[in-house]
Amino acid sequence: MTEPVVHVVHENPEWFGVFAEHLQAQGVPYREWLLTGGDVDLSQPAPPGVYWSRFSASSHTRGHEHAKEHSRAVLAWAAASGRRVVNGASVLALEVSKVLQLTALQAAGIEVPRTRAVVGAEHLLEAAETFPAPFVTKHNQGGKGIGVRRYESAADLARELADGDHPEPVDGVTLLQEYVAPADGTITRVEIVDGEVVYAIRGDTARGGFQLCPADACAIDPATGRPVAPYGATLAIDPSLPIFTLREDVPPDLVRAYLAFTAAHGIEIAGIEFLEAADGRLLTYDVNTNTNYNPAVEAVAQRSGPGSIAAFLGRLLAEEREGEGRP
Repeated sequence: MTEPVVHVVHENPEWFGVFAEHLQAQGVPYREWLLTGGDVDLSQPAPPGVYWSRFSASSHTRGHEHAKEHSRAVLAWAAASGRRVVNGASVLALEVSKVLQLTALQAAGIEVPRTRAVVGAEHLLEAAETFPAPFVTKHNQGGKGIGVRRYESAADLARELADGDHPEPVDGVTLLQEYVAPADGTITRVEIVDGEVVYAIRGDTARGGFQLCPADACAIDPATGRPVAPYGATLAIDPSLPIFTLREDVPPDLVRAYLAFTAAHGIEIAGIEFLEAADGRLLTYDVNTNTNYNPAVEAVAQRSGPGSIAAFLGRLLAEEREGEGRP
């Protein structure tokens, strides 16, 4: 019989290196399962082990338009076969829909920015004309700041639409969202693994703009190998000044709310982002269930994000082995 391993279900090897290092260092056997095409034999049980979904909502930007359905098939198959799944099908649904994220956060009593979901590009300007300015548009299925644009007025959006320059969302759903400038120019991302906060990081919006993916791979243009100038940044990139730094003073009530939220929705690994507005509001605007980590922060944090994930998956795999009577 095949030995149980951790099956890492994903479509972007560029984001996996640091996780591979920690899994190997902790002696956790794993298999990378790339969701870039292939078949799933539903007549057979899924291979034994633990399934960890690292599906990314930005997969379609890498030419992997069908990875979402491939992921759903593999995760459903694994769950139906009785395998332990981390961030399963219901979590994937949240990963690919900011509408689902925001409505779930609101239902949990967590404050979010005022938002309107617009289905169909032909209705976007009509909705914007009755929406308070300034505002931003976002893709419902996004990631890495995809589709985020700021407008001072509906007239600005009208000009862009007329020029054909407005990016179309992959699922046809665009969010209109109030633009809220962070009071201190930063956002915060709270990293959670297995019901615990590993650490929190600050992201500098002046240099990072709307593209605040913490992984180094997000900051480099794969074609040129040079740093990417993020959309929305107001200051130039300075390699001597980090965009991401460790944060120690996250409001405890918000942390408790995030832990309750992730537990209620079966989210076992996540990075949740919020900002502090000048009017005192704490606004949560993104739930990343395919979270990445920043090397500079990892170097100074007391705990490692990828290390915590490797330890968590190792414990789950040991439990699976015990359940099957394996040593």
